[in-house]
Amino acid sequence: MIEALTERILSLGGRVPPEGALSRKEALLLAETGDSGIFTLFAGASRLREAFRGNLVDLCSIINAKSGGCTEDCSYCAQSARVKTGINTYPLMEEEEILRAALSAKAAGAGRFCIVTSGRKPGKRELERIARAIGLVRGAGLLPCATLGLLDAGELRLLKDAGLERYHHNIETSGRFFPEVCRTHSYDEKLRTIRAARQAGLSVCCGGIFGLGEGWEDRVDMAFQIRQLEADSVPLNFLIPVPGTPLGGRAMLSPFEALRIISIYRFLLPEKEVRVCGGRPQCLGEFNHLVFQAGADGLLIGDYLTKKGRPPEEDLSLIRQQGLVCR
Repeated sequence: MIEALTERILSLGGRVPPEGALSRKEALLLAETGDSGIFTLFAGASRLREAFRGNLVDLCSIINAKSGGCTEDCSYCAQSARVKTGINTYPLMEEEEILRAALSAKAAGAGRFCIVTSGRKPGKRELERIARAIGLVRGAGLLPCATLGLLDAGELRLLKDAGLERYHHNIETSGRFFPEVCRTHSYDEKLRTIRAARQAGLSVCCGGIFGLGEGWEDRVDMAFQIRQLEADSVPLNFLIPVPGTPLGGRAMLSPFEALRIISIYRFLLPEKEVRVCGGRPQCLGEFNHLVFQAGADGLLIGDYLTKKGRPPEEDLSLIRQQGLVCR
């Protein structure tokens, strides 16, 4: 079945229909691939990556420009004011400090740099300062991205005019499972934000986090929702259980479950950037070298919001070893 589905998607010649390359039923059957077929699944995903995305790897880096004190109750997040996790908390950084971090990310090999703030959304004055920082990042030769919560169309246009290239806003999981993840804002609010970013003329980065307790139906449904939203980049994150959060006691996904998710997303979204982000070193461990064979063509390099990532030079070395090229 895996080989037949791979060949059918390849036969599209890069022209994926609006409804996607696979049906929901086919995707769920693919997700049931047993351990004996896992490397056949990876092989198919790798062929799709090569056919639709070539040998280029897109690298991004982030800065936690405002940490902690968030009013929301996302069950996985160490930055919620409702939990005690011992993280460093601080107000919005100065523009010059954000620029220094961007220049460091550029020197490490990143082509994109994302400004991230905790909270439901920045205040008006904070947004104006972030807009100035975006202009500095653009002037440094990087593609500026931002993760700033539930912004509206006017706020997103302000950032677009300042030089923002891409807005990142994850839907996290399926609409059905989302109330188990967060209750202080709704799935529809998230969808409205992403659509507003599209209407503002921004590229959209939209994905989710796995290992929250969701099932394969939730994972597949999230992929179909992302297709409907016309996201350009799809970040895949894997839960790092943080003590003190509601999900602090959950077991981390196994490396091959995480790799299976990457492959299924390549089958479902063959023409999109499939970017492996938070939890990559913690979840994949010694199997990190398989991310590209599993179908990924993008990485978040450097540190995450509250956790350490892999040294960028190790990721750059891995990319070269596999005959790939940084975009």
